[in-house]
Amino acid sequence: MKQLRGFIVHGHDRGALFEFKDFIQNRLGLPEPVVLEQQPNAGMTIIEKFEAHANDVDVAFVLMTPDDKLNTAELTYRARQNVLFELGFFMGKFGRKSGRVMLLHKGPLDIPSDLAGLIYIDITAGVSAAGETIRRELDAIS
Repeated sequence: MKQLRGFIVHGHDRGALFEFKDFIQNRLGLPEPVVLEQQPNAGMTIIEKFEAHANDVDVAFVLMTPDDKLNTAELTYRARQNVLFELGFFMGKFGRKSGRVMLLHKGPLDIPSDLAGLIYIDITAGVSAAGETIRRELDAIS
């Protein structure tokens, strides 16, 4: 597998973030991925910092986790809005069909209709349970 540099897009699920980061570094042997909050601010605004680091990666891992409760008749959750924004940025950067934007889905989520039909990797049972699927997808782009 080529040494792809990744960017992990995430919401509030710290467990999923650190489990995934550990998996791609220690199990797959990829370089340390960019996690925006772990990078120095260097006087930049959030969007400047995001753009600077997003331009130095080969693949984006988007962790879509049930972080925000929606006010609906049913108990419904969605991914954080920054996650959806950054997903759109990376889809524009890499192209939808490139395989370089990997969607990882955890738990029940309200998915925006514009994303209907996209294939997700289910990490509800943990990242390791989806490990072979993640490895196969990375092999396909390296």
